[in-house]
Amino acid sequence: MKNTTVRSLKIAVIAGTVIVSSFATTVLSHHSFAMYDTTKTLTFTGVLVRYVSQANHAEMHFIPLGADGKPTMGPDGKTYVEWGVEMAGAAAMAQQGISVSTFPIKTIFSVKLHPLRDGKNFGTMEGPVFKCPMDTPPAAGKTCDTVPGSTQHGRGNFNANTQ
Repeated sequence: MKNTTVRSLKIAVIAGTVIVSSFATTVLSHHSFAMYDTTKTLTFTGVLVRYVSQANHAEMHFIPLGADGKPTMGPDGKTYVEWGVEMAGAAAMAQQGISVSTFPIKTIFSVKLHPLRDGKNFGTMEGPVFKCPMDTPPAAGKTCDTVPGSTQHGRGNFNANTQ
């Protein structure tokens, strides 16, 4: 009887270890951050056009504001340039105050990101996001952390002088 109990316990422990390991591997292997150039940090202030709420990585897609404070236009002068920033999972971001309900379309915010190495307009978030008060963009060439009433969402420091 004792041997049967010990054997059953060993089987349960082994089975549990295999199950946990398979889930951990799946969660940790969705992609490498090697695709981002962590030697570069870009600072953007932009207008949110889409928030993508995903379990692995939430994304904010935005039109950057140029040094003149106006939305950035593409080379054709007719379409806007769009950028995206990848963040932690939607649940983790919501705990930091970043969600579909707290960042509705047309929200003006400032973010730092490490861009993709391939040159596409996308990156991974570095530090917090600063949200401007509704309908109150920063002065031309400035970021939302300089606007009275702006709010910080996420952890870390935001030093707009780093490029």
